Amino acid sequence: MIKNALMVIAMLVSHNSLADDLSQQGDAKKSPWPRIRPSIERDAEIEANIDALMAKMTLEQKVGQMIQAEIKSISPEDVAKYHIGSVLNGGGGWPTDRADGPLAAWLSLANLFHGASMDTNDGRLAIPVIWGTDAVHGHNNVVGATIFPHNIGLGAANNPDLMRDIGTITAREVAITGIDWAFSPTVAVAKDTRWGRSYESYSSDTSIVSTLSREYILGIQGHPALDNFLTEEKIVATAKHFIGDGGTNDGDDQGNTVLSEKELYEIHGKPYVQAIGVGVQTVMVSFSSWNGEKMHGNKYLLTDVLKNRMGFDGFVISDWNAHEQLPGCSVTSCADIINAGVDMIMVPVQWHAFLKDTISEVKKGEIPEARIEDAVRRILRVKHRAGMFKSGRPSDHLLAGRATLLGSDQHRAIARQAVRESLVLLKNEGALPLKSNSRILVVGSGANSPSMQSGGWTINWQGRDNPREYYKGFTTIVEGFKAVLSENGGQLAREQDDDIDAAIVVFGEDPYAEFEGDLSNIDFDVNNNDDYKLMKALKAKGIRVVAVYLGGRPRGMDEIIDVSDAFVAAWLPGSEADGIADVLIGDSGGKPRHDFLGRLSFNWPMSKTEKVKSPAANSSRFPLGYGLKY
Repeated sequence: MIKNALMVIAMLVSHNSLADDLSQQGDAKKSPWPRIRPSIERDAEIEANIDALMAKMTLEQKVGQMIQAEIKSISPEDVAKYHIGSVLNGGGGWPTDRADGPLAAWLSLANLFHGASMDTNDGRLAIPVIWGTDAVHGHNNVVGATIFPHNIGLGAANNPDLMRDIGTITAREVAITGIDWAFSPTVAVAKDTRWGRSYESYSSDTSIVSTLSREYILGIQGHPALDNFLTEEKIVATAKHFIGDGGTNDGDDQGNTVLSEKELYEIHGKPYVQAIGVGVQTVMVSFSSWNGEKMHGNKYLLTDVLKNRMGFDGFVISDWNAHEQLPGCSVTSCADIINAGVDMIMVPVQWHAFLKDTISEVKKGEIPEARIEDAVRRILRVKHRAGMFKSGRPSDHLLAGRATLLGSDQHRAIARQAVRESLVLLKNEGALPLKSNSRILVVGSGANSPSMQSGGWTINWQGRDNPREYYKGFTTIVEGFKAVLSENGGQLAREQDDDIDAAIVVFGEDPYAEFEGDLSNIDFDVNNNDDYKLMKALKAKGIRVVAVYLGGRPRGMDEIIDVSDAFVAAWLPGSEADGIADVLIGDSGGKPRHDFLGRLSFNWPMSKTEKVKSPAANSSRFPLGYGLKY
């Protein structure tokens, strides 16, 4: 584990002090939302610097700070001319035409954007641009980065110390490319796993989500009470998506969450208490609605609750063009999103038109100047806290350009540990562990598929249709078994061999992200499924079958569980799939080398023959918390 004295101290402080940071006294009976004591005291020097800077800023410069554009749709010259506050690279947005372009291209573009934002010609002010990226399971847009299991697997592992290590490594690898800010962690509590983002949720259990997201934030940002907070090895984190994204009817991405306010807080709000309690600096708003009102326009929750009552003093950012979904708004115009309390607007492509229209709306009085002042002050506060006004060019930072650290052996060892700990054993009828000197057949659609084992948000948005060479540094499942077996006197078998000791059949879901992954039926379709046919054929030959499932959520698949001798949920393990072989292969005498530590962080449904309305309509075959050990 990546540990030093400072991190050990940080863990002790966070575990013992959070309760002291949170106050739910006073008017708790009037509102379910707690008042949270600030984890970061306002810095008088920073606030004075903000006052002085804002006194010099024109309206155009202030509104420019509130705009975030995608790197493919804006130039460094645009950043300088229009005083743009932020850029992002979306899923599949790279600084070169191909994802596997030179690593140095990331840092070079970061330098160009930064230099433009600090250009003081023609009366401009030097305000560093902040670059955000969807680093949701490692620095997953960058070829060669360490790719960790998606959150559903980390929820099954449920190891807070490991989560802090993962946050630490993610921050390091993002910092290497000169980027300041990650759009993670997702703190959603997924209640209907037909939702296409279920794998971005640690659990359906609010307490698991709260604990793991808190520790990840401490890893990625550092601890507010210690001297590692937002140092050069740390980056800005984002708690998302505020609020109720995991509770929509029918698991509909961007749908409607129907709950009382108390239920909204108890189920979906508590992870934000923990996130704010450890100083998360940005919060991203959900595309979804609460009781019919779009969250991006919900002034009560964004301003009255999040900012005023809970005391969040970082900035609130919108999701990709989410403003165009508000009544009366379009992609180029939306006063309501700003008036509701969103501080930075993600307008990836049509940012220039939105900028011009917003300036006009302020001049016409449709957006109060006080609202602009509040938004800009929050953005500048985060940039100051992150040291961006003092740290110089991205290439001058401590970790900038450290290519040997990206996907390093040390980082991959933690990812491999995460894979081992995330595995959940649902069935074992004497099939596991496998003897290390065995002849093992490793087959199935996912056996040699880096895209299936990493899922969405990997290299591009949906995580599919990537050339094999984009998966640099990946160890596939078959490669992992080959390596572990060869080290211990065993070997891989072929399907035509007669002396197969056991077969590992790797199957599951093809990659997806967001709404493209929404389901109407939680059952896994075994009709005409080649992997299921293969399992039955192997069983007919008298070969023991170990089914290994790759997927972003539990699915009803009784037929596959029943035909297998052992069944392992491996989720979406990422780049270090050799962690699977570590657990499934024992020593030469059949004793375990690593035990199964994972436990279900969601209920696992039974299959239904008819189309069902929700996972709840399926009886639970395995409950939350279930998982066998050797």
